[in-house]
Amino acid sequence: MGIRHAVDRLMHVSGPAGKLPGLGARFGTYELLTAFNKDGREDNHVNYSEAMLAGITAGAVEAFVCTPFELLKLRSQVGSAIPMKATNPANVIQESFPLLSKLLPGHVPDMRVWNSSVSLLSNLSPKHPDMMGALKQHPWMLTGSGKPPLPSDVQVPSRVIALEGWGALWRGLRPGVARDCVFSGMFFSCWQFIHTAMLTWQSVNMNPEPRNLEEAGPVPPLASSLAAGFSGVVAAAASHTFDTAKSRSQCTVIPKYIAMERRFLKWRAPGMWIERMTGTSPADRNVLFRGIGLRMARSGIASFVLVGSYYLAVDQLL
Repeated sequence: MGIRHAVDRLMHVSGPAGKLPGLGARFGTYELLTAFNKDGREDNHVNYSEAMLAGITAGAVEAFVCTPFELLKLRSQVGSAIPMKATNPANVIQESFPLLSKLLPGHVPDMRVWNSSVSLLSNLSPKHPDMMGALKQHPWMLTGSGKPPLPSDVQVPSRVIALEGWGALWRGLRPGVARDCVFSGMFFSCWQFIHTAMLTWQSVNMNPEPRNLEEAGPVPPLASSLAAGFSGVVAAAASHTFDTAKSRSQCTVIPKYIAMERRFLKWRAPGMWIERMTGTSPADRNVLFRGIGLRMARSGIASFVLVGSYYLAVDQLL
């Protein structure tokens, strides 16, 4: 596809609908917590530890709000990169027979596997009045493949909920919480550190010497924007492994029957305790740092533009 087509498709599947609530939750929670910390103080100074704790809390709120939007956005982006499939005989069969519409996307019935399953179950004492009819309501009994569909086939909210359940909308929440907590904590603490350093530098040559940093005057908007951009680069580098783990987790389709079997068998996720806590798969260890340069550049530019546009809007409107 051409560059224009690629840009149009990217803007279509990754619009601001899911990002704006996340940004509002992040900065709104941070401002609320820092205002609570500054209440009763003579100046409006915030310590580095307070900025980090407020950022960690804000990151957790942002992750909970944005996870469903990011799952749908990521699967739409994967689907937009795959060419549209032409109508095949399987689609014609599914349109002709309503029962086959319950099959997993991209699969056709395998009667050999179905007959084998029926012969194995026929030796059991039947306690259900219509066991064969009940088994036909479960599409994976007819496919015989055992493979879940591709994420590009399960990108519509109704299909995600029907195949994977409501809980699938928050798949990748644990790596998402780890990513956003690390990112927000590092971003706000680093930004507060640079902001304090610039105010201290301004107060050195002032006569008389200011009693506190608030009297040193505001930081220039360009300097504050550059500090935010640098903080975004540092935060993106620190949280990139969790971002990769979240993307890999959200691109994995786990049907409801597989999740039910895992609960019955008390399946335990592999890996070390830190990997289980953060939802990172041990199979992804070699790809966790892939694309870190692009994410650092994106986060730095976005933070610089966000803070710069905020100061510009305040200067023009207030």
